[in-house]
Amino acid sequence: MAGEWRHTTLGEFVTLQRGHDLTDSERRLGTVPVFGAAGQNGFHNKAIAKGPGIVVGRSGASFGQVHYCVTDFWPHNTGLYVTDFRGNDPRFAFYFLKALDFSRYNSGSAQPSLNRNFIYPIEVQTPPLDEQRAIAHILGTLDDKIELNRQMNETLEAMARGLFKSWFVDFDPVHAKAEGRDRGLPQPLADLFPDSFRDSELGEIPRGWELGRFGDAVEQLREQENPLSSPEALFHHFSIPAFDEGQSPNTEHGEDIKSLKWRVPAGVVLLSKLNPEIERVWLVDVSPGEQSVCSTEFLVLSARPPFTRSFVYCLARSPLFRQQIEGLVTGTSKSHQRAQVESILNLAIVVPPSIIVRAFDLSADSILARTLECRREAKALASLRDALLPRLMSGELRVGAAGRVQPVV
Repeated sequence: MAGEWRHTTLGEFVTLQRGHDLTDSERRLGTVPVFGAAGQNGFHNKAIAKGPGIVVGRSGASFGQVHYCVTDFWPHNTGLYVTDFRGNDPRFAFYFLKALDFSRYNSGSAQPSLNRNFIYPIEVQTPPLDEQRAIAHILGTLDDKIELNRQMNETLEAMARGLFKSWFVDFDPVHAKAEGRDRGLPQPLADLFPDSFRDSELGEIPRGWELGRFGDAVEQLREQENPLSSPEALFHHFSIPAFDEGQSPNTEHGEDIKSLKWRVPAGVVLLSKLNPEIERVWLVDVSPGEQSVCSTEFLVLSARPPFTRSFVYCLARSPLFRQQIEGLVTGTSKSHQRAQVESILNLAIVVPPSIIVRAFDLSADSILARTLECRREAKALASLRDALLPRLMSGELRVGAAGRVQPVV
């Protein structure tokens, strides 16, 4: 399969065009994805570019980022998009552009900027079409599996959170028992729930259940770590950006982490106090003995018995808790509002009997453990993809006739 690669320029490989203006007031409700410099940023009711398509961030913090869309889409003016693949495989072109270091071709002054006329003369080597398709298949299979894991995680999370909402927010088993309906639970489990309610400051709660504080369910761990004191050591760094970019901590040397952090032991939940309208609750995956730290914008929370990590995680993501924490914000800057720690720990919660908490954990813990397994697998696949990408795009590795990756001899 491997043939001679062609020496050409980027401008001969694909045709790029600046995206199109679309203000918030111009957007209409629809299903067409809008892609800008940072990727998809919403939807519109009209497409002006055919899929599959590629958008390259041309300005700002997302300068040089490359995004792929399988459907028709609207390319925003913060990016350049491909209007002609010049006979090349679209998905290969996506990976090819991702492998380019666009930071070397910044034509801006006040902020980074990517000009198509400035990058068109870049000299590149491209493989024949059949090899392009083989390379795209290898890398695409890895990305497809990563996406499948992401979707599976969403489903698993929804299952655990749905069970929590049913038992501890909507009180479905109690309502069913009070109304004489089938509770859909094994009899020994159904018998644990009462058949009536009582009033409380949070509204009606099951009779025999109590009200407490969030601080009754969790202990805030406050052990500090100064990574700069161990400059050569490797740390797993749980930061706000790392959460936003896929809930995968960065691995960094101590010398690259410039401020004091909280230590992150195994078995905790991280809850962000920064801009609490953005839900950042992190079920961290830390093994005993690992050097892990997090931003001090997070609360490091350990479940207090009889509460469990699964219960605390689902509680911190429950609608009523989110509504309460959003009401605690201080600060006038929209981008730097915070909830005070003591106020968070003093939030009122419903306290069910410990035997029901344990029954919930028997189901939820195994579900959430599977989400961590999916994340580990996705991270390993992403590392493999990122290792293969530059070597396949440079021709250092070639795809043989059997579709196997092999080094160039």
